[in-house]
Amino acid sequence: MPTESPDNEAIHEPRRWRDNGWTAQVIKNNDDDGWAVAMYKAGEAEPALVGPWTMGRDKKNPKPLDQAAFNTLVKTAGEVLRRHEQQRHAELHKEFTLTGTDGSVVVMIDIVPDEEHPYALLSARGAWGDTIAEVRVPPSFKLTRASAAAWLEGGCQPPGRSDR
Repeated sequence: MPTESPDNEAIHEPRRWRDNGWTAQVIKNNDDDGWAVAMYKAGEAEPALVGPWTMGRDKKNPKPLDQAAFNTLVKTAGEVLRRHEQQRHAELHKEFTLTGTDGSVVVMIDIVPDEEHPYALLSARGAWGDTIAEVRVPPSFKLTRASAAAWLEGGCQPPGRSDR
């Protein structure tokens, strides 16, 4: 996306609108004769959202951006980013709450997607959030209710290791 001004300077042009950390850029839709709008979050090279844009009254040129349209686009793009973040978190985090004679224990796994050496942290937290145990495991480790219970019953040793 071309930039003629600093990322924090407001721009309110018919085909380009920048404010509050977002930029809307109206672009020619290469797939047909219409127009599209791309929403960029400040500092990001790829758009957070690309969608169709309304034709103007002459049926040739795009409708100009305005404050109301920009606010709607910012809200929509923000929601898209939040959904992506929630999905990513769900892919990398899983937890189970197990209740035993000593109370509740939350067993969780958090995958660290390092490009060269990915790993996961398997941990147990008590009812007050205190860390009971934390071990490094392969990112392929499958946390299930049964594997969590077995890990706790085994003294929270790294899976696959037996000191008994």
